[in-house]
Amino acid sequence: MKNLEIVTRISAYKYEELNSEDKALIDKAKEATNLSYSPYSHFAVGAAVLLEDGKIFTGANQENAAYPSGLCAERTAMFYANAQCPNTAVKSIAIACFTGGHFTSKPGSPCGNCRQVLLETEHRFRHPMRIMLYGTEEIYVFESAESLLPHSFVDDDLNG
Repeated sequence: MKNLEIVTRISAYKYEELNSEDKALIDKAKEATNLSYSPYSHFAVGAAVLLEDGKIFTGANQENAAYPSGLCAERTAMFYANAQCPNTAVKSIAIACFTGGHFTSKPGSPCGNCRQVLLETEHRFRHPMRIMLYGTEEIYVFESAESLLPHSFVDDDLNG
């Protein structure tokens, strides 16, 4: 037997430490929380996707009384970006969470389904995607979707 270890590198920033491009993407994600339909959880999530060509697409979580029928902000934004620009790689995505009248102090984290979609998009374009998770105290930055979902299942695994 041997033990294997998975290590994830996360950079933590204050908003003021980010470059102007990252600040603008975070701001778009924060704005997108206003588009959330979250009458059940009261937890609004906004996401902003920046493509390599500079286009930005936003999304917000959309809930439904039949809970599995809703969709997270990350997937809403990513699917919209991929549908509009299917041949353009994603450069980065920013995610912000708003509840109780304010943005969360700690960064929110994508669910497992969203992590899989982010990873699949990254793998599809063979291009790492920066992921920024906004919190008022700090912002976590991951240099790739793979770091959010190590030991993952992707298309290469379907080939045996």
